[in-house]
Amino acid sequence: MWLKAFHLIFMVTWFAGLFYLPRLFVYHTMSADAVSVERFKIMERKLYFGIMTPGMILTLLFGIWMLNDYAWESYGDSGWLHAKLFLLVLLVGYHALCGKWLYDLQYDRNNHSHIFFRWMNEVPVLFLFAIVLLATLKPF
Repeated sequence: MWLKAFHLIFMVTWFAGLFYLPRLFVYHTMSADAVSVERFKIMERKLYFGIMTPGMILTLLFGIWMLNDYAWESYGDSGWLHAKLFLLVLLVGYHALCGKWLYDLQYDRNNHSHIFFRWMNEVPVLFLFAIVLLATLKPF
């Protein structure tokens, strides 16, 4: 039971960062003064490297641990689990994409508008919704 609790704690931490970082990018791209831009750069770095990335790593580690302990025998028969793991791989890719955007913003190479980042801010919601449905309903 504690294993699942830690997995959920780290998953919530990671997802919170995935929801919040693109929102910081929105405000960053809308900033006009140098002080605000520097402040956003610091906040983005701290969120990505101090919260999101450790949250992702620990989510994956505890998830693999749970998979090994509870679901490995039935892994081949669980289509919902394959779909959930595929979505998780896409989320890791989204995390990496956020890292690329962070890098671009840190070095003033950003080519995206605040509207782009507003749209990208909604992407994790779709993944989370699908993952929770797959994990709770186990439809196939």
